[in-house]
Amino acid sequence: MRGKSLNRLDVRRKAGSQTRGWLTAGPSTLPVALGRGSIKANKREGDGGTPRGVFHPVRLWWRPDRLPRPATQLPVRRIGPGDGWCEDPNDRRYNRPVRVAAGSMADSLARADALYDLIVEIDHNTRPRIAGRGSAVFIHVARPGFQPTAGCIALTAPSLRRLVARLSRRTRIVVQ
Repeated sequence: MRGKSLNRLDVRRKAGSQTRGWLTAGPSTLPVALGRGSIKANKREGDGGTPRGVFHPVRLWWRPDRLPRPATQLPVRRIGPGDGWCEDPNDRRYNRPVRVAAGSMADSLARADALYDLIVEIDHNTRPRIAGRGSAVFIHVARPGFQPTAGCIALTAPSLRRLVARLSRRTRIVVQ
């Protein structure tokens, strides 16, 4: 999966599974974990569904305390201890990065496990942002055994590192 930027990624369910799938990037097809609610055309906050649709990468977030800066054509942002994501539909910062305060309901990006060591932020529910239609939908590192996500798309760390090297803001991510 080396070379020029990818024009398109296709994500689809694996036959016979609601929470496992395949990501096709050029000639490569990679196994992925999907949301515990499978792929949903009508995504709602907390339903565990991976949203169906066409999206684009926004930026790559990475943990500089764990990994060297990855090669990518995307804008890159470091993940620090106070970085999080607002998942509260009643907050004006819904589905945006925030600083995590003590007692906050925000999703911390600086996790103890390695799931968010690399995160591809996608433009799901951004223009317009609609409260309750889903937040924090990322492409990130999968749990062992490709256990279901909360609605994200997850790959092995080596596959994700190879993938981000070929992503650009123009790459279309088609979830079907």
